[in-house]
Amino acid sequence: MTGLARSYLDHNATTPVRPEVVDVMLAALGMPGNPSSVHGEGRAARAAIETAREQVATLCGARAADIVFTSGGTESASTVLSPGLMECSGGRDCVRVPSSLLLYGATEHACVRDGHRFAERAEIVPVDADGLADLAWLEARLERLAVERPGGRALVSLHLANNETGVIQPIAEAAAIARRHGALLHCDAVQAAGKIAIDIKALGADVLTLSAHKIGGPKGVGAIVFRSGAYELADKPIRGGGQERGWRAGTENVPGIVGFGLAAEIAGRVLDTETARLAGLRDAMEAGILALAPGTAIFGSSAPRLPNTSAFATPGIKAETALIMLDLAGIALSSGSACSSGKVKRSHVLDAMGVDPAMSAGALRASLGWTTSGADITKFLAAYAKALAVTTGRERQAAA
Repeated sequence: MTGLARSYLDHNATTPVRPEVVDVMLAALGMPGNPSSVHGEGRAARAAIETAREQVATLCGARAADIVFTSGGTESASTVLSPGLMECSGGRDCVRVPSSLLLYGATEHACVRDGHRFAERAEIVPVDADGLADLAWLEARLERLAVERPGGRALVSLHLANNETGVIQPIAEAAAIARRHGALLHCDAVQAAGKIAIDIKALGADVLTLSAHKIGGPKGVGAIVFRSGAYELADKPIRGGGQERGWRAGTENVPGIVGFGLAAEIAGRVLDTETARLAGLRDAMEAGILALAPGTAIFGSSAPRLPNTSAFATPGIKAETALIMLDLAGIALSSGSACSSGKVKRSHVLDAMGVDPAMSAGALRASLGWTTSGADITKFLAAYAKALAVTTGRERQAAA
């Protein structure tokens, strides 16, 4: 830290915990009971969890009974992206068919690309230049699967919104295609939650996954959200207890879950006003960038996007150089998704969209949130102008 007042423009990596959430978590830390105990203290802890379950369900149009709490979006995705996931609604609709093939989008988060449990039976759904999934390809592949493996079933995984570009996928259309061919559809809604309205029934997804720290809740808490109906998993990865309807063993993280619940409630309450406010700030920022450097590319700008997200690159400026200069100026940005190594890596998202490697090497992502103000945008534009001037000056010196 430099002592400067910081401007935090990396909400897609994690958004700061809301003060109200901190307060309820501190209160929950003082609850002595185990939520599986039958005494009063245990029942109080259980009641706090069930309140949070209702709050999270409301955010995504689900039933509280269909929410399973986990340690985050990565665990949630890894759990359900398994050949053993089966739908069984009972009666004549009961289909106990394990999935034989995973089809996932080319721009998915690493928790899907690397976290699934399908071994060699996984294929990538291509995207177009805007990062939108090729639904014609998806339908054709599902049709071929019916010929290759009669009676086989696919599991399709597409995120609702991309964490780097903010591009919103046509999930309802993809879900309709999947259902026509007897496939299940998982939707990673981690980045979309709290930024656009989510209704699991309207989307048609069989299962959504969420993470608390993207919506002003704590890190280390997430959820699996099922469409109404019964789903089974033959190989649950965390076994040893009956918690969370038997889907995830282990004593629940009561303070984290309580914080998640309140964050979900607040996110839903302010959704409409925040969507409009952040879209205005994002548009002003992009207009300012283009005024400074007309050759800048804004990735996915012709597709539907989250209101808070902008991925861009200016020719001649490298992401790592820009991030260091902006950080020294008191501004936190990212070059894409948060990487566990903390290094700047080439974006698989931009590669999948066919972006020139020379341009993607300079890709930056600004993601806004509840702490972002107009002053932060003004400060960023001034700092970016200086970064461009320094880079231009270096190029001129090198050419001289």
